[in-house]
Amino acid sequence: MRTRNVGPFEVSAIGLGCMGLSHGYGPATPPDRAAEVLLGALDAGYTFIDTAALYGMGRNEILLGEVLGPRRDDYILASKCGLSLNGKREQNGRPEILKATCEESLRNLRTEVIDLYYLHRWDRNVPIEESVGALGELVTEGKIRAVGLSEVSAPTLRRAHATWPIAALQTEYSPWTRNPEIAVLDACRELGVAFVAFSPVGRGMLAGGVSDPAQLQPGDLRLVMPRFMGQAFQANLKLFTAFAALAREAGCTPAQLCLAWLLARDPIVVPIPGTTNPSHMRENAAAADLQLATDVVARIDELLNPATVTGGRYASTAGAGVETEMFPGEP
Repeated sequence: MRTRNVGPFEVSAIGLGCMGLSHGYGPATPPDRAAEVLLGALDAGYTFIDTAALYGMGRNEILLGEVLGPRRDDYILASKCGLSLNGKREQNGRPEILKATCEESLRNLRTEVIDLYYLHRWDRNVPIEESVGALGELVTEGKIRAVGLSEVSAPTLRRAHATWPIAALQTEYSPWTRNPEIAVLDACRELGVAFVAFSPVGRGMLAGGVSDPAQLQPGDLRLVMPRFMGQAFQANLKLFTAFAALAREAGCTPAQLCLAWLLARDPIVVPIPGTTNPSHMRENAAAADLQLATDVVARIDELLNPATVTGGRYASTAGAGVETEMFPGEP
């Protein structure tokens, strides 16, 4: 697979988001199938693996440690802190909590060092400088190699970067979620920060994975997301039908069209699609080799943009381009 740079690391142009293997979109994936996805990803050329302490309240990290621990040298490992405490979801950015979470994650992941460690969300009760400073101390101690942030605004990124160099900023980005284009992508370019795009295929919608919300299983976070509800879903489904037609013209699948579109936006962008299906994992990897014609990119931009997509990202949001509210288990 082609590669891109995330901080000091050279990683596969497309990474693997692992949250869905443990929770978020329904029941946890059976262990054998999860192992097939994870080990198959390494064999398919993925070298950037993303998890978090929050996912399954540690179960996702434990899964990765058990399955991928023996191949630890084959991939760059990213995890996150600041949203889980004592087995429950709790936003807490105090330095001592972040450091304790890191120690637990190291044990769960069966590794001596985490390559990229994100502050999962900024705790507004703690200055960003204090939280990021604690992560910088973890670098100095050899517990992590680089610091990242998730779902913060451009001004917050700049404040954090002035405290300790930020290697990557992660947030949702896809043809139907364009919030980063308001200011965050420009800030990342200015500061030399990689942009890691989670939910790059529209939470499955732009991959053709959701034809009817009634098919979603209990506990699936999409059940309470505005874009998947009622008339909004029906309107967005029509957009997907047109998007799928574009993919056929381009000679690829809708998911591949999403990923290729993201890779065409800027060399700093690294999408991390998740899947519980080994064939979808391989399908996503193949998107790294696609080159989209300029007119195809323009047609995607015309079809899917803030003016055409119906419904917000979440039922509650702090507004475009700034820190957002989050559902339990969100990336």
